[in-house]
Amino acid sequence: MPLRVLGLIAAFVLLSQTVAAAQATTPAHGFVTHAAFFSLESRQANVLDPHAFVADPSASAGTGPQGITHVAGVRPAYGVDDPDARVLNAQGKPLGFTLAQWFGARGRAVLTPLPGGGTMMVYSMSGLVPGGVYSFFENHFSSDGVTFTPLDGSAAHNTFTATSSGAANGSISIPGAVTHSEGILLVYHSDGAAHGSDRGQIGVNAHHQLIIRLP
Repeated sequence: MPLRVLGLIAAFVLLSQTVAAAQATTPAHGFVTHAAFFSLESRQANVLDPHAFVADPSASAGTGPQGITHVAGVRPAYGVDDPDARVLNAQGKPLGFTLAQWFGARGRAVLTPLPGGGTMMVYSMSGLVPGGVYSFFENHFSSDGVTFTPLDGSAAHNTFTATSSGAANGSISIPGAVTHSEGILLVYHSDGAAHGSDRGQIGVNAHHQLIIRLP
């Protein structure tokens, strides 16, 4: 075997061993519901989800938190709402699950710095929408507001489909370091399709479900 090939193999093995050793000593970070994160950040009196809606005959059409416009008869869901209430999108379309199921999603991630300056994320998710299509995005927090980019930088490898039991396990390479200035966001696509470098129409076919923000 040519020396160059042997050298590449050795370098790959060394990198794999380095990542594995780092993961063994790197603590896992727990995802929280985006509703809880948003409510804490915006100082809501109760947990409120701008991306999930419930039926309310008294609700007028309007624009809710995060600029999401909704039709009459629906409103953003609260954590104190009936857990058996069916979740709707901002246009009143049923999404096929209850608030309890939506708020029941959980996840953990191990973030390992890579020698080249990037970050490897190994994740394990449960309680997701069975068979649901999801994408990871990165929040970029600044004094000018929040912007979003695909977590992998290109939208080539940031999407997955949950199993029939609502689970997902995998890894994704993040181009840079993850700090308090960034968040790792999990977006559910209720139309069953990813939208490339865009999240989709927020509250209609794209719904923030889980997030991590480092201390």
